[in-house]
Amino acid sequence: MVTIYDVAKRAGVSPATVSRVFGGRIPVAADKVDAVRRAAEELGFVPNRNARRLRTHSSEIIAMMVPDIANPFFTVLTRAVEDVARAAGYSVMLCNTDDDPVREQEYLRVAASEPVAGIVMVPSAASRLDWALERQVPVVCVDRHAPSYDVDAVVADDRHASACATRLLYAAGHERLACLTGPAPVETSNERLAGWADAVREHTGSDPDPELIARARYVDTEDGERAAYHLMTSPRPPDAIFAANNRLATGTLRALHRLSLLPPAVGLVSFGGPPAVLFTPPGLIVTHLPTIDMGTTAATMLLERIAGADIPARSIVLPITMEDPQHHATP
Repeated sequence: MVTIYDVAKRAGVSPATVSRVFGGRIPVAADKVDAVRRAAEELGFVPNRNARRLRTHSSEIIAMMVPDIANPFFTVLTRAVEDVARAAGYSVMLCNTDDDPVREQEYLRVAASEPVAGIVMVPSAASRLDWALERQVPVVCVDRHAPSYDVDAVVADDRHASACATRLLYAAGHERLACLTGPAPVETSNERLAGWADAVREHTGSDPDPELIARARYVDTEDGERAAYHLMTSPRPPDAIFAANNRLATGTLRALHRLSLLPPAVGLVSFGGPPAVLFTPPGLIVTHLPTIDMGTTAATMLLERIAGADIPARSIVLPITMEDPQHHATP
């Protein structure tokens, strides 16, 4: 199936320009319009006119739904979506869901009732997208897939990167590794836990000790601090902790500070970016999610849907890099 990516490549323009040409929303230079229409004709690209007409006559707004706008990851993600959206003539409405399915559903109902032109969202574990999809409002998920819904998604390679980061803890000489991850229903929580467990099995030849697994709310630094403190004051404490997001890593550092066990005394992985601290302790391993790429890719996919592309749902997985202060590894 030909997409606007194919048309953009053939015409020598951006996907956003293709979206503007077929959306008829804002002016596009005549030479670019000609190039886009010629490329579309050569490739046999035909926009879904009915769906496009319903959306372009109703709104110039894209809804962006994230669970925690205070987390720098979601701030950068939102900015990346906004940059692409504005280039195509759209404004972005920000909705902070707190990972609460009830609050998320309220936003979805408002967005679909207005309606907005489309939605980019980080779905909760219990997302209900029926209200939007029944009204032909396109939805693209980012960072997580939507459970039970076949919609476009852009995610990071969480499991592989988590295993790589855990191996770096072993390479640094740590042997008893704990995992502090997010709530059980959340996809990224489980993928990152699975990657940690893969590396533990690989190193030890056996399943991880359940006592070394703890969960806390992604959006709650204090909850992460309590969980990390509990791990470190248990009868057999770990000598390193894999923290599954930067909020949990921040809470872990607070707990370790209280116990005078800051890295490198205790190993620590901060997954998804550095923790929110003034000074980064030596020995900290930081993974960096491809945040900007995730946002720009999700926004471009949404513009494609708004333009009327009627193609099967896609799931794009982007690689993750990391900083190892000892070995400078970047898997």
